[in-house]
Amino acid sequence: MKIGIIGGSGLTDFNELHVQQRLTPTTVWGEPSSPLIVGTFHTADTPSAFEKTEVVFIARHGEEHRIPPHKVNYRANIAALRDQQVSAIYAVNVVGGINMEMCPGDVVIPDQIIDYTWGREHTYSDGSDAPLEHVDFTNPYDNSLKDALLHQAISLSLPVHAGGVYGATQGPRLETAAEIARMERDGCDIVGMTGMPEAALARELNIPYASLALVVNMAAGLCDSEISMEQIQQIIDERMADIRRLLVAVANNMG
Repeated sequence: MKIGIIGGSGLTDFNELHVQQRLTPTTVWGEPSSPLIVGTFHTADTPSAFEKTEVVFIARHGEEHRIPPHKVNYRANIAALRDQQVSAIYAVNVVGGINMEMCPGDVVIPDQIIDYTWGREHTYSDGSDAPLEHVDFTNPYDNSLKDALLHQAISLSLPVHAGGVYGATQGPRLETAAEIARMERDGCDIVGMTGMPEAALARELNIPYASLALVVNMAAGLCDSEISMEQIQQIIDERMADIRRLLVAVANNMG
């Protein structure tokens, strides 16, 4: 079995990955955000136990985290993972909390998404040689992948929320308080900038896909002060190790 992992902010590499290959592919849609790192997970105490699932890792914003959300070549990223014949994609997203129960440091496994982005290359069905397809997107995330994330998060005693609506905004700026109030009325529980068109592109290529969202701040207007990048980075630094542990555990228990 081979799975793809898309790393977001705070996850531009994976120290637990025993690297077998470092690939720099090109696709008909251009170059992906970063090289593809292919390998297997292992730990110091049980190195052989993590080698039954092969992993293909890509850094969504590039290895130096310089690609803004609206400039990510999502089509090339997903196509590159497809070309590696991954059977599933786990995507890590850093998000803000709109639902007051989803606090900084919590893990959310969303089950729905609302797309507020614009101007992004969002489909493979827009070229002169590409067939026009209308894929079903009723449920944007794969149930079995969501269940695997939830089961392992509970096993690791992580603060996790099963389900939630991800509101995908354009970025790179954060949202206004009025925008967040609108999104709350729309039913959004969390807000991020990279959930779309990534999820839809995976669906177009028929690759099971799930989001693993880490809440790093309360969204605009929901806290007493302006959002601090330093506080966001502190949560990332404190909690990203748990995200890595969770992904290793999921990979180890697949198959």
